Order: sequence, then C-alpha cells, then structure tokens
Amino acid sequence: MMQAAHGNHTPSPKYIFVSGGVLSGLGKGVTAASLGLLLRSRGYSVTNIKCENYLNLDSGNINPIEHGDVFLCEDGLEADLDLGTYERFLGVNVGAKNFTTMGQIYLKVIEDTKNLSFNGATVDAIPYVPEEAIRRIKDSAKGFDIILVELGGTVGEYQNAIYYEAYRIMKLRQPHDVIHIHVTYFPTPEHIHELKSKPTQLSVKLLNSMGIQPDFVVGRAATPIDEKRKEKVAFYCNLDKADVISNPDLPSIYQLPLTFHEQEFDVRVLGKLNLPVQRIDIAPWKKLVAQIDDAFSQTVRIGIIAKYIATGEFELQDSYASLLEAINHASWHTRKKAEIVFINAEALEKNEPDALKKLYDADAIIVPIGWGSRGVEGKIKAIEHARTQKVPYLGLCYGMQLAAIEFARNVLGLSDAHTEEVAPQTANPLIHSIPFDPKYQRIKGEGASMRLGGYDCVLKKGSLAHDIYKKHHAFKNEAHSTISERHRHRFEFNNKYRQQMEEKGFVISGTSPDDFFVEMIELSREEHPFFIATQAHPEYKSRPLAPHPIFVEFIHAAAKNAQKE
Repeated sequence: MMQAAHGNHTPSPKYIFVSGGVLSGLGKGVTAASLGLLLRSRGYSVTNIKCENYLNLDSGNINPIEHGDVFLCEDGLEADLDLGTYERFLGVNVGAKNFTTMGQIYLKVIEDTKNLSFNGATVDAIPYVPEEAIRRIKDSAKGFDIILVELGGTVGEYQNAIYYEAYRIMKLRQPHDVIHIHVTYFPTPEHIHELKSKPTQLSVKLLNSMGIQPDFVVGRAATPIDEKRKEKVAFYCNLDKADVISNPDLPSIYQLPLTFHEQEFDVRVLGKLNLPVQRIDIAPWKKLVAQIDDAFSQTVRIGIIAKYIATGEFELQDSYASLLEAINHASWHTRKKAEIVFINAEALEKNEPDALKKLYDADAIIVPIGWGSRGVEGKIKAIEHARTQKVPYLGLCYGMQLAAIEFARNVLGLSDAHTEEVAPQTANPLIHSIPFDPKYQRIKGEGASMRLGGYDCVLKKGSLAHDIYKKHHAFKNEAHSTISERHRHRFEFNNKYRQQMEEKGFVISGTSPDDFFVEMIELSREEHPFFIATQAHPEYKSRPLAPHPIFVEFIHAAAKNAQKE
C-alpha cells in the first residue's frame, strides 16, 4: 500500500461527510474509500467512521441475508461491510472507534441522563443526541489529518436525521474544516435512453431543506455523467460544474480511485479544506488495476457451499462479501480467473441434481462461515466429496468444525458425531461449548459468549499451514511459528477427541499458544493434495495489494486440479 506520513499535519482534523440520496446501495463506502485512498496517497493521514441508523449496538446479530456480510475487525468489532472496504482501500486496520450506530448513541445519552451528567437539564433529542454523534466523530478523528464520515441510509429518512443535524452543527462551528459530499443516482430509463438528473436535483433539495448545501455531488450511473447533465445539476444545485463528479459503473470497484483522480476530485476536496496539494503516489494502485484488466492464464471453478444466498427472487453475494474479495485478490495475484459457483447447502441435502452437478464440476471447494442447523448435512456431504475425491478444500470457521465432524463420522466410525450447536444431546460432541473465560471470550448477550477479534496461533512445523505462511513471510513471529488471525465463533473443537482423530491421520496443524484451542486442521499431503481448514477468518485480512497466503495457495491448488481433470 502507498505509505503516508502518520500523525497530524493539519492544525485540526478536517471532516468530510459522505451522504447518499435517491436510493440505497449506491456505494457511498466505495466512494469515500476511493477518495480516502487518493488523499492518503498525497501524504495525509486518513481515517473513517461509519454512522449506522439501526438500534443494534453492532452488526453481529443481524441476518446476513438482510444486511450483508458482517465485517470482523482486529479488535473484535462486528461491523458493517463498509469497514472492510476501508481496510482494503486504505490498507489500515479499523475498529470500534470507526463505527457507531444510533443504538450506541441513544444508549450513551440515556445512560448519561440516568447518571445525572446533564445537571438537571431537560434532555431533548436536539441538541443532545447530535452532540453525542459529534463527540464520537471527533474522538475517531484524533491523531489524523482527515476523517471520512459516512452516513448510513438515504437523505430524508427519519432515522438518520440526527447525523445530518450533527453535520449542520459542525459546519456552523467549523466552516473551513467540514465539507459535505452527496452521492446520488442518475437513472437511464430504458424507454428514454437518456441520463436523468431530476432525482439528484430533488435529493439535493431535501438536503437544502435541512440547512445543508453539499460541496460536491457524486453521480452514480451506468455511464459517465455527460457535460449537459453536469451543467444542469450545477445550476439547480448551486454548484460549480467541476464539483459534479462522475462515478460510472466500472468493471472493478478498484478502478474508482483512478476515475476520481482523472477528474481531480481529490485536488478540489483539498482546495475546499484549505489544504496544500502534495505530490501523489498511486503507482501500486495503477499496477493493481492493470493486473485486474489483464488476461488470465486459466479459469478455475470455486464451489462455495452457501446458505445465505437468497432473498425473495434474488440471489445475494453481499452475504459473503469478504470471502469473495479474498478470492478475487488471490485470483489477480496468481493470474487465475476464479469462477465463483454458489452451491445451495440445503439443495445438496436433498440430492438435487443441479446442486450435485455443481459440486462435482468444482475444481475446489470452500465451506465458509455459518450458524445453526440449516444446510449442515449438505455441507458435510460436500466435505466428504472433497476429502474422498481429492478436491482442494478450504474450511473457514464452521467449515473447520464440520470437516472435523465429517472425519469423525466417516473415518473414525462415530456416526453420531456432531456439534452441540445443532445436536446438544449428541453422545459424541466433536464441537462443543466451553465455560466462559474473559481471557478468551466476550459476552455478547444473555448466555452467549464468543471469541472475537485477533488471536495468536502456533503452527506445526512441516505442516501445509506452516509451509504456506513461511512461503509468504506471513508469520507474526517466525522463530516461534506464530501467526495471528481474526476469530468470530462460539463453539470449539473438543480436545477429548484429539488423540483418536490424530491416530487416524487427522492433522492438527495449529493450536493456541497454550495448546488449549485447535485452530487449524488438515490432511497430510500424502493423503490429499490440499485439504486445510481454520477456525479463524483469514478472508477478513486479505487486501488487494496483499492477498492472503491461504487463498493464494488455494487458487494454485484449484488450478492444478483443473489441469489434472
């Protein structure tokens, strides 16, 4: 990643608010992250905060079909997937300070009221709730030159008006330190075949009614915004035409920083913030984009055994956003095109022909994160196929637990082996819950504890896992064979079964430093060309300029299998 100087280089932090209009899902996060990359590439220290509307205290207990993949941070925060976008674009870790929800804000204000922190005042929503939002934004900005403040939802919604009021107050107090970018949609109706700017004009009118004049309008559209539309928006929205920025559909989101750079978006932002335009270094990013556009030497079919893939008549990919990103990063690095095939775990349980054909045609198989009983037997069936047919396999979290269960059932002969999560009364709980210990877990709610965030793991020398991390210089401490990966789970491998599993060829290749937790398992390379699974989530640490080693080697293994076939 482009290196930027650290610490404050401005007298006080500068604040860039990014809001959305017309409809949700326009890509405010990608817009903000792309601008952040350009500003960081000019030597400024940049951070972010995502302001969510919901009353949940984090994103951890929201159905991924409803809200997309939870992004797991190093400090254990379960956040909106936009924080993953920031990590991948800016090349820095984010965490609890970079994420707030309306639930967190209201809870803090109510607690302060209960604790008599307001000296007997009548605590109305305005100004006390916006002031709490401002406090959190300013706290996140400490030590940085610039903070990008992404406002969840769409302008005009009841539940996010507090954030807009926070912006208005900050702009009033610090007019030269705060700017507003409004991301809107320019539709092209099929019967007209012309970009329409009226939705943008009406969205800005909504902003104006709240006392907010945007400094920039970023237009999302299928095609670049033409000069005529820019002129019209500029006239009706009180803007300079150069401050109407085009954000068209692109083959890859990673091209967007270069598209913004061509329009001097970063230069104009620095001008409005009264900051000098320093030399930019985006050569590594240009090289990445060229690599993405380049021809691939081979195509490999990656079968993902999925359960969070449907909402009504639509198939979702956001439920596995970080996993797909990690596969793409490895794909570009290895020059192997990854063809993603979602295989419905429940359809595999029912032996549906279409699902079975997809499974048998896959060059490699991934069983990713999951919760609960739905689709479990389908996932176990896919793991058995991968193990017995020597198909490269990567298990992530639940994918490790179910790989252990499949081995216990079909190799050890423990036909009732299961996880306590699904079968609490099973006589052979290969995966079980452990008593709460604050050094390992955090309480998420009544009766619920989880391991969350970064944890160390010691790898077994000579194992596939050890060789992968050594090859890519990815150890935290190579002398001690120590790595660190992020975790998000509740149940653990049952140590009672370690010895009998290992006696049958099950390789425990990674454990916690105190040898209490099984963190990584695999089959020997004499038994299988590539069969590895981890209790952790390496997908959350992969970045486009630094793909995760496990995914790189998984793609290589898939390519070898495809050639063999």
